[in-house]
Amino acid sequence: MKLKKVLVLMFVTLMISAILSVSIYACTDVVAGKDATIDGSVMTSHTVDWRYDSDIVIVPAQDHAPGTMAPVYLNIPYNEQEAAPLTKLGEIPQVPHTYKYFHGAYPYANEFQLIIGETTIGGATETINSEDAIMTIEQAEVFALERTKTAREAVLLMGELMEKYGFLQSAHLGECLTVTDPNEAWVFEVFGVGPIWSPKTGKSGAVWAAQRVPDDHITCIPNSSRIGEIKDPEKRDDLLISSNYIEVAESLGLYDSNSEEPFIWKYIYGDAENFDAWAQYYRLYSAYNYFSDEEYALEDAYKYPFSIKPNKKVTKEDYVKLYTNSLKGTPYDITEEEGWYYTNSKGEKVKSILATPQMNWHQTALLGTEFDKGDLGSFARYYCSVFWFSQARSWLPNEIGGVIWYGLDNPENSPFIPMYLGVNSVPESWVRLERDEYDEDSAWWAFATVDDLVNQYYGILKPRVDAVKYPMQEHMFMMQEPVEEKALEIYKAEGVEAAKEFLTKHTHSYMHWAESAYWDLSKKLKLWTNNNNIFQYYPDIPEVLDTDPYNN
Repeated sequence: MKLKKVLVLMFVTLMISAILSVSIYACTDVVAGKDATIDGSVMTSHTVDWRYDSDIVIVPAQDHAPGTMAPVYLNIPYNEQEAAPLTKLGEIPQVPHTYKYFHGAYPYANEFQLIIGETTIGGATETINSEDAIMTIEQAEVFALERTKTAREAVLLMGELMEKYGFLQSAHLGECLTVTDPNEAWVFEVFGVGPIWSPKTGKSGAVWAAQRVPDDHITCIPNSSRIGEIKDPEKRDDLLISSNYIEVAESLGLYDSNSEEPFIWKYIYGDAENFDAWAQYYRLYSAYNYFSDEEYALEDAYKYPFSIKPNKKVTKEDYVKLYTNSLKGTPYDITEEEGWYYTNSKGEKVKSILATPQMNWHQTALLGTEFDKGDLGSFARYYCSVFWFSQARSWLPNEIGGVIWYGLDNPENSPFIPMYLGVNSVPESWVRLERDEYDEDSAWWAFATVDDLVNQYYGILKPRVDAVKYPMQEHMFMMQEPVEEKALEIYKAEGVEAAKEFLTKHTHSYMHWAESAYWDLSKKLKLWTNNNNIFQYYPDIPEVLDTDPYNN
């Protein structure tokens, strides 16, 4: 068993290091406190970038007999992929009752509006844990969603589990979770304690800290540690932290208490000063400048405050604008690279219709540009598996108040669809996914196909995709209030199960609508990209349609 675990860990590490050497740093969370949002929602989000499972699994609440043990697994985000099979590493005592929760790549929400986003962060290589550690970040999320009701409870439980069973890292990285409920938002960061740790030592197998986002603030975590100075933690009500944080840093040679230097968590454990300022920090720079009248400099991104008060109340539309950001119209717009331009028959310099912000390795090599600029600077990426932002609302029943605005593939070209935490199910096509076989019975393939096709002739096809996507998105936003009013009416008159059934049908209808529309769009895009048809759009390229209300 130990040899099998080591081989699996070696495979995952090699896969991450070789295939995913830069793309692992691509998941982004944006968090808003309840007094920072326009309606009082607590909000977080997550882009799950790279080849993860993206089928929606709703795990029901369950009762467990005394003495039952709960398995601890490796490869939860990849569990349906043969290359990284679900592997049992150990087990811990089960609790009598576990709560309903939602899983899609990473576990992300439960029935009590506990909602969790994830983003891998860098860290000091000295923190790499030994092979005796078994608690991955995603497994800790599962246990938190099954066993706790509030963000604070979830943070404390995950910290306890990581300390007891050892934090199992991917490569030499730390992890961050944005943990929210209808009242609070927390940023939880965890690192290993070094390669000689073992449960037999009796010491903690992790070091962790969690900082609360002020109710009237927002923050962004772009694959980089964000927690700052730790001073008098016992006097702070906005900080939870493992008691060993100084001891571990000293034992690993990361900090000297006698130096009287401040204990800056993101520098000591997160190694934030040494991160590539472009790769990790453009998204932070972009989010902070979006929500601030102050001009934040990209080169100072690692110094930014933990959170800021936004210059306006945060809306759902703001999340769409951020997460569809592909740097177009900025100084870092990769579609403005010199290689995309040519001189036409009139002697005019013209941008090719092939110019796309969603460049892959081959295109960047061909154009001789920097891959990191197109790949890691933007929120929206072509290799995204799942994306979402959430609303948790204290004044509504959990079944109605908690909603995940969920999407598949690339957020630049796919809509955010409301999925309420009260739903009993989703369409079968949203549960079904086989990555290695094209499947028209799988919703993911509809959105992925559209994204692949639009990037073949981005200049003329993107407006056609937006003409489908944005009216659909606006309709879903517009209908949120009347749908929830009806759901609440049913909840009060007929009970919770009737309300859940109504919300289930509503979510099904939107998911079916979006999937059907994208299959239809994919057929049209195939026609438009056919070699015998594309020339009818060139050189008389249609004007860009004014269908994007977010000005992307």
